[in-house]
Amino acid sequence: MELRHLRYFVAVAETGSFTQAAAQRLHTAQPSLSRQIRDLEDMLQVPLIIRGPRNLSLTPAGQVFLEHARIVLAQVDAAILATRRAHRPAKTRFTVGFLTGHEIG
Repeated sequence: MELRHLRYFVAVAETGSFTQAAAQRLHTAQPSLSRQIRDLEDMLQVPLIIRGPRNLSLTPAGQVFLEHARIVLAQVDAAILATRRAHRPAKTRFTVGFLTGHEIG
C-alpha cells in the first residue's frame, strides 16, 4: 500500500464522488482513480465503498479505514514538517539591552 492510495481514498470519501475527487482534489483521470481504489480494496480484501448510480457511500469497513487513513496522513505531514525543521540550523539570537541617562552606582 502506498500513501497515494490513502490520499485517493480520503479524497473520494470526503467529496462523495470519484469524478469530483479526480478533477478537483487530485487532478487525475477518474478511471485511474477508480482503479486505484479497486486496487486498495483488493489489497485490504474488503470493500470500502458502495458504488451507486449517482452517489457513493462508505461501508462500515470504509468508515474505519477513513479514520485511520486521516491519522496516518496527518502523521506523515507532521513527520515531513519536523524533518524540514531539523534540517534548518537553529537561528541563535543575541540581544543586548542598555539604558541611557542612568548611572549605575
